[in-house]
Amino acid sequence: MRRRLRDQRGATAVEFAFIVPLLITLVIGIVEFGHAFQVQGTLSAAAREGVRAMALRNDPADARAVVRQAAASLNPAITDAQIDIVIVGGTAETCPTTGAGDTAVRLTITYSKPYLTGFFGTGIELTGSGVMRCNG
Repeated sequence: MRRRLRDQRGATAVEFAFIVPLLITLVIGIVEFGHAFQVQGTLSAAAREGVRAMALRNDPADARAVVRQAAASLNPAITDAQIDIVIVGGTAETCPTTGAGDTAVRLTITYSKPYLTGFFGTGIELTGSGVMRCNG
């Protein structure tokens, strides 16, 4: 019986050494996914606020400012080049002030989110989008 116990010494340490890298990878993956999920929520909310501002105020510069303010927590910050505003269903470049009919505005934010740890690569491309009928 004693000989058997002596033969098993160190087995726990070896098993632990095999499992630890897997557990660390799992924890890092959970953290990275949670952060990406939070950034995606921020992008969606910022796009919704920006498209609302564009649909009601008809000012692309103001809509971009609203997006940047709504997504101020993101690092790196959102730039105007990452914000795309498109009028859908109409011929004008801005929302018509009267009789909008079926005209809508679509705002899309394209954001390159860097990974926190760099363990899985450099980053991932996320997109937030919102669509709203012109003039509310």
